Amino acid sequence: MDFPELQSFLNEKADLYNNPNFIESDPIQIPHLFSAKEDIEIAGFLSASIAWGNRKMIINNAHKMMDLLGNAPYDFVMSHSETDLERLEHFVHRTFNGGDFSTFIKGLKHIYQNHGGLERIFSKNQQDGSLQHSISEFKKAFFEIEHQNRTQKHVSDPMNNSAAKRLNMFLRWMVRNDKKGVDLGIWNSISPALLSCPLDVHSGNVARKLGLLNRKQNDAKALAELDTVLRKLDPTDPVKYDFALFGLGVFEKF
Repeated sequence: MDFPELQSFLNEKADLYNNPNFIESDPIQIPHLFSAKEDIEIAGFLSASIAWGNRKMIINNAHKMMDLLGNAPYDFVMSHSETDLERLEHFVHRTFNGGDFSTFIKGLKHIYQNHGGLERIFSKNQQDGSLQHSISEFKKAFFEIEHQNRTQKHVSDPMNNSAAKRLNMFLRWMVRNDKKGVDLGIWNSISPALLSCPLDVHSGNVARKLGLLNRKQNDAKALAELDTVLRKLDPTDPVKYDFALFGLGVFEKF
Protein backbone atom coordinates (compact mmCIF):
# COMPACT_ATOMS: atom_id res chain seq x y z
CA MET A 1 0.00 0.00 0.00
CA ASP A 2 1.21 3.49 -0.79
CA PHE A 3 0.76 6.30 1.74
CA PRO A 4 -2.71 7.52 0.58
CA GLU A 5 -4.01 3.93 0.44
CA LEU A 6 -2.63 3.17 3.89
CA GLN A 7 -4.13 6.36 5.29
CA SER A 8 -7.52 5.55 3.77
CA PHE A 9 -7.40 1.95 5.03
CA LEU A 10 -6.51 2.99 8.58
CA ASN A 11 -9.10 5.78 8.63
CA GLU A 12 -11.75 3.25 7.62
CA LYS A 13 -10.69 0.79 10.34
CA ALA A 14 -10.50 3.54 12.98
CA ASP A 15 -14.07 4.57 12.14
CA LEU A 16 -15.19 0.94 12.27
CA TYR A 17 -14.02 0.36 15.84
CA ASN A 18 -14.28 3.87 17.33
CA ASN A 19 -17.94 3.63 18.29
CA PRO A 20 -19.91 2.83 21.49
CA ASN A 21 -20.05 -0.90 20.66
CA PHE A 22 -16.32 -1.00 21.46
CA ILE A 23 -16.98 -0.10 25.10
CA GLU A 24 -18.63 -3.36 26.18
CA SER A 25 -15.46 -5.39 25.46
CA ASP A 26 -12.92 -2.87 26.77
CA PRO A 27 -11.78 -1.61 30.21
CA ILE A 28 -12.85 1.90 29.18
CA GLN A 29 -16.32 0.82 30.31
CA ILE A 30 -15.22 1.38 33.94
CA PRO A 31 -14.70 5.18 33.83
CA HIS A 32 -17.89 5.38 31.73
CA LEU A 33 -19.80 4.30 34.86
CA PHE A 34 -19.20 7.72 36.45
CA SER A 35 -20.17 11.32 35.73
CA ALA A 36 -18.01 13.42 38.08
CA LYS A 37 -14.61 14.39 36.66
CA GLU A 38 -12.50 13.07 39.55
CA ASP A 39 -14.43 9.78 39.69
CA ILE A 40 -13.86 9.29 35.95
CA GLU A 41 -10.15 10.07 36.30
CA ILE A 42 -9.55 7.72 39.21
CA ALA A 43 -11.67 4.90 37.75
CA GLY A 44 -9.81 5.30 34.47
CA PHE A 45 -6.38 5.40 36.07
CA LEU A 46 -6.96 2.32 38.23
CA SER A 47 -8.56 0.35 35.39
CA ALA A 48 -5.75 1.23 33.00
CA SER A 49 -3.19 0.29 35.64
CA ILE A 50 -4.31 -3.35 35.62
CA ALA A 51 -4.91 -3.52 31.85
CA TRP A 52 -2.64 -6.37 30.93
CA GLY A 53 -3.53 -10.01 30.34
CA ASN A 54 -6.96 -11.43 29.59
CA ARG A 55 -9.39 -8.61 28.80
CA LYS A 56 -12.37 -10.28 30.49
CA MET A 57 -10.32 -10.71 33.68
CA ILE A 58 -9.13 -7.08 33.47
CA ILE A 59 -12.72 -5.84 33.25
CA ASN A 60 -13.95 -8.13 36.05
CA ASN A 61 -11.13 -7.06 38.36
CA ALA A 62 -11.59 -3.38 37.54
CA HIS A 63 -15.26 -3.72 38.54
CA LYS A 64 -14.07 -5.37 41.78
CA MET A 65 -11.80 -2.38 42.39
CA MET A 66 -14.74 0.00 42.10
CA ASP A 67 -16.86 -2.18 44.41
CA LEU A 68 -14.08 -2.13 47.03
CA LEU A 69 -14.05 1.67 46.79
CA GLY A 70 -17.80 1.78 47.42
CA ASN A 71 -18.33 2.89 43.81
CA ALA A 72 -17.22 6.35 44.95
CA PRO A 73 -13.55 6.37 43.96
CA TYR A 74 -12.72 10.04 44.58
CA ASP A 75 -14.47 10.10 47.96
CA PHE A 76 -12.62 6.93 48.99
CA VAL A 77 -9.26 8.31 47.83
CA MET A 78 -9.66 11.59 49.68
CA SER A 79 -11.31 10.42 52.91
CA HIS A 80 -10.13 6.83 53.48
CA SER A 81 -8.72 5.66 56.82
CA GLU A 82 -6.16 2.92 57.40
CA THR A 83 -9.06 0.70 58.43
CA ASP A 84 -10.76 1.36 55.07
CA LEU A 85 -7.62 0.21 53.29
CA GLU A 86 -7.84 -3.18 55.01
CA ARG A 87 -10.69 -4.15 52.70
CA LEU A 88 -8.28 -3.90 49.75
CA GLU A 89 -5.83 -6.43 51.20
CA HIS A 90 -7.14 -9.47 49.33
CA PHE A 91 -7.39 -7.84 45.90
CA VAL A 92 -5.22 -9.52 43.26
CA HIS A 93 -4.79 -8.96 39.55
CA ARG A 94 -1.83 -10.98 38.32
CA THR A 95 1.17 -9.37 40.08
CA PHE A 96 -0.83 -6.34 41.29
CA ASN A 97 -1.88 -7.09 44.87
CA GLY A 98 -3.74 -5.48 47.75
CA GLY A 99 -0.63 -3.73 49.00
CA ASP A 100 -0.12 -2.18 45.57
CA PHE A 101 -3.78 -1.14 45.50
CA SER A 102 -3.47 0.61 48.89
CA THR A 103 -0.30 2.40 47.75
CA PHE A 104 -2.10 3.56 44.60
CA ILE A 105 -4.92 5.00 46.72
CA LYS A 106 -2.40 6.88 48.88
CA GLY A 107 -0.50 8.03 45.79
CA LEU A 108 -3.67 9.37 44.21
CA LYS A 109 -4.57 11.27 47.37
CA HIS A 110 -1.08 12.81 47.33
CA ILE A 111 -1.53 13.85 43.68
CA TYR A 112 -4.88 15.55 44.39
CA GLN A 113 -3.78 17.15 47.66
CA ASN A 114 -0.31 18.31 46.69
CA HIS A 115 -0.09 18.43 42.90
CA GLY A 116 -3.46 19.84 41.84
CA GLY A 117 -4.93 16.56 40.57
CA LEU A 118 -4.28 14.15 37.72
CA GLU A 119 -5.00 16.52 34.85
CA ARG A 120 -2.73 19.21 36.24
CA ILE A 121 0.24 16.95 36.87
CA PHE A 122 0.14 15.50 33.36
CA SER A 123 -0.49 18.84 31.65
CA LYS A 124 2.26 20.84 33.35
CA ASN A 125 5.19 18.71 32.18
CA GLN A 126 4.54 18.58 28.43
CA GLN A 127 7.81 18.58 26.47
CA ASP A 128 9.16 17.87 23.00
CA GLY A 129 5.75 17.47 21.37
CA SER A 130 4.71 14.47 23.46
CA LEU A 131 3.54 13.45 26.92
CA GLN A 132 6.31 10.95 27.65
CA HIS A 133 8.21 13.38 29.89
CA SER A 134 4.91 14.11 31.68
CA ILE A 135 4.45 10.40 32.37
CA SER A 136 7.94 10.19 33.86
CA GLU A 137 7.37 13.23 36.07
CA PHE A 138 4.01 11.83 37.16
CA LYS A 139 5.69 8.63 38.33
CA LYS A 140 8.18 10.61 40.44
CA ALA A 141 5.37 12.58 42.10
CA PHE A 142 3.17 9.53 42.57
CA PHE A 143 5.88 7.74 44.55
CA GLU A 144 6.83 10.68 46.77
CA ILE A 145 4.76 8.89 49.41
CA GLU A 146 6.09 6.00 51.48
CA HIS A 147 5.87 2.83 49.39
CA GLN A 148 7.34 -0.60 48.74
CA ASN A 149 9.80 -0.72 45.85
CA ARG A 150 7.85 -3.55 44.23
CA THR A 151 4.88 -1.25 43.59
CA GLN A 152 6.95 1.01 41.32
CA LYS A 153 6.90 -1.62 38.58
CA HIS A 154 3.18 -0.97 38.11
CA VAL A 155 3.81 2.59 36.86
CA SER A 156 5.95 2.67 33.73
CA ASP A 157 8.62 5.27 32.98
CA PRO A 158 9.32 6.21 29.34
CA MET A 159 12.68 7.65 30.44
CA ASN A 160 13.64 4.04 31.26
CA ASN A 161 12.72 3.03 27.69
CA SER A 162 9.21 1.77 28.52
CA ALA A 163 6.42 2.18 25.96
CA ALA A 164 4.15 2.94 28.97
CA LYS A 165 1.18 1.34 27.22
CA ARG A 166 -1.23 1.56 30.14
CA LEU A 167 -0.57 5.24 30.93
CA ASN A 168 -0.73 6.20 27.26
CA MET A 169 -4.07 4.41 27.07
CA PHE A 170 -5.31 6.25 30.16
CA LEU A 171 -4.24 9.58 28.60
CA ARG A 172 -6.06 8.69 25.38
CA TRP A 173 -9.24 8.08 27.39
CA MET A 174 -8.96 11.40 29.24
CA VAL A 175 -7.83 13.68 26.37
CA ARG A 176 -9.50 12.58 23.12
CA ASN A 177 -12.90 14.20 22.61
CA ASP A 178 -14.04 13.31 19.11
CA LYS A 179 -17.76 12.98 19.98
CA LYS A 180 -17.74 9.29 18.96
CA GLY A 181 -18.75 8.15 22.46
CA VAL A 182 -15.75 5.97 23.35
CA ASP A 183 -12.94 8.17 24.69
CA LEU A 184 -14.16 10.39 27.50
CA GLY A 185 -12.30 13.59 26.57
CA ILE A 186 -12.70 15.36 29.93
CA TRP A 187 -9.28 17.07 29.93
CA ASN A 188 -9.01 20.32 27.96
CA SER A 189 -5.47 21.33 28.90
CA ILE A 190 -3.72 18.72 26.72
CA SER A 191 -3.87 18.56 22.93
CA PRO A 192 -4.74 15.19 21.34
CA ALA A 193 -1.85 15.88 18.95
CA LEU A 194 0.54 15.11 21.83
CA LEU A 195 -0.88 11.67 22.61
CA SER A 196 1.07 8.48 21.94
CA CYS A 197 -0.35 5.15 20.81
CA PRO A 198 -0.82 2.56 23.59
CA LEU A 199 1.73 0.19 22.08
CA ASP A 200 1.18 -3.48 22.97
CA VAL A 201 1.65 -6.85 21.32
CA HIS A 202 -1.48 -6.45 19.16
CA SER A 203 -0.94 -2.90 17.91
CA GLY A 204 2.80 -3.54 17.54
CA ASN A 205 2.37 -6.65 15.41
CA VAL A 206 -0.19 -4.99 13.14
CA ALA A 207 1.97 -1.87 12.81
CA ARG A 208 4.91 -4.01 11.68
CA LYS A 209 2.81 -5.92 9.14
CA LEU A 210 1.62 -2.60 7.69
CA GLY A 211 5.14 -1.18 7.54
CA LEU A 212 4.45 1.50 10.17
CA LEU A 213 7.06 0.13 12.56
CA ASN A 214 10.42 -1.59 12.06
CA ARG A 215 11.74 -1.94 15.59
CA LYS A 216 11.08 -5.41 16.98
CA GLN A 217 10.77 -4.57 20.71
CA ASN A 218 7.70 -2.77 22.04
CA ASP A 219 9.65 -0.12 23.93
CA ALA A 220 9.96 3.69 24.06
CA LYS A 221 12.09 3.76 20.90
CA ALA A 222 9.45 1.76 19.02
CA LEU A 223 6.76 4.11 20.35
CA ALA A 224 8.66 7.16 19.09
CA GLU A 225 9.01 5.51 15.68
CA LEU A 226 5.30 4.68 15.52
CA ASP A 227 4.30 8.14 16.78
CA THR A 228 6.26 9.76 13.96
CA VAL A 229 4.34 7.81 11.33
CA LEU A 230 0.90 8.21 12.94
CA ARG A 231 1.44 11.98 13.24
CA LYS A 232 2.06 12.10 9.48
CA LEU A 233 -1.21 10.24 8.92
CA ASP A 234 -3.14 12.67 11.16
CA PRO A 235 -1.16 15.47 12.86
CA THR A 236 -4.09 16.61 15.02
CA ASP A 237 -5.36 13.22 16.23
CA PRO A 238 -2.73 10.52 15.66
CA VAL A 239 -3.99 8.16 18.36
CA LYS A 240 -7.32 7.57 16.68
CA TYR A 241 -5.32 4.91 14.81
CA ASP A 242 -5.04 2.92 18.03
CA PHE A 243 -8.60 1.79 17.27
CA ALA A 244 -7.50 0.59 13.83
CA LEU A 245 -4.34 -1.21 14.98
CA PHE A 246 -5.99 -2.78 18.03
CA GLY A 247 -9.15 -3.75 16.15
CA LEU A 248 -7.18 -5.32 13.30
CA GLY A 249 -5.10 -7.31 15.78
CA VAL A 250 -7.71 -8.41 18.32
CA PHE A 251 -10.92 -8.64 16.33
CA GLU A 252 -9.65 -9.44 12.81
CA LYS A 253 -6.47 -11.41 13.71
CA PHE A 254 -4.77 -9.40 10.96
